[in-house]
Amino acid sequence: MKTLDRNAKGVYLITVTPFADDGTLDLASTDRMVDFYLARGATGLTILGIMGEATKLTAEESRAFVRQVLARVAGQVPVIVGASAAGFAPMRELTTSVMDMGASGVMVAPAPTLRTDEQILAYFDMVADTLGPKVPWVLQDHPVSTGVQMSPSVVTRILKNASNCVMLKHEDCPGLAKLSAIRAADANGDIARVSILAGNGGGLFLPEELGRGADGAMTGFAYPEMMVGVCQAHASGDIERSHDIFDAYLPLARYEQQAGIGLAVRKHLMVARGAIASAMIRRPGPRLSASDVVDIARLVQRQDKRLHDLGAAS
Repeated sequence: MKTLDRNAKGVYLITVTPFADDGTLDLASTDRMVDFYLARGATGLTILGIMGEATKLTAEESRAFVRQVLARVAGQVPVIVGASAAGFAPMRELTTSVMDMGASGVMVAPAPTLRTDEQILAYFDMVADTLGPKVPWVLQDHPVSTGVQMSPSVVTRILKNASNCVMLKHEDCPGLAKLSAIRAADANGDIARVSILAGNGGGLFLPEELGRGADGAMTGFAYPEMMVGVCQAHASGDIERSHDIFDAYLPLARYEQQAGIGLAVRKHLMVARGAIASAMIRRPGPRLSASDVVDIARLVQRQDKRLHDLGAAS
């Protein structure tokens, strides 16, 4: 497996974790899901994230899921594993385990108890010490889930202090100014250049983030070909095409990003697309209503028409 580095770019899909109808881990669907993502152009996968229900898995289930994904990927693309934990001992244990299995790196978010800049900086000094100098890691900046606000100056200080922090998962909102500030810092030589993959609002600002210097996307959507198409068009210089592709998917992407039911929408769509066998979400978790399902069907139908008109049918 390729080790994660500062030159990473493209689309790193945040995967769901498939469960059977009885709530057990569905490893057969895990293989189908990996194939689904790779067939649609994913350049990397990120597992055990927030939308991957990582906190609902036992330690053994987490390792079993990582092992299954890595075996199915078989080195085709990098795999990043979420390693955020309540303490540094479980963070170290999971990191050691998944890196030994062949993961490309790990991702860490700030602990939700952090409040001051000094606390945040001290915490990530301890993260770097816990992971060690040989493990490349991703700094996850997602205040909506962590409650921790990191200013551009704090982010750049973390990146400067931790030589093996090679990527920023940018999810702050509004965050375009922060993205520009971090890119300015590396352009000025204040920090070494890092890969920045955007996931703000599940990709709802992706074209603008690419325009501000993001190297790609790290988020989830039941139609990963949207993010792949947008990133490819942007990289080729066809900015208008990237916006056209994005616009075609936007209504459904927006619907999937609803707080509370977003994961249920995503899993419902992935079942419909044949990627997983069941839309089961472990408790506590949302369930779709009959009206939700009608809404989704209408949005998919209208999306298909827009894509057909655009010549980009999925």
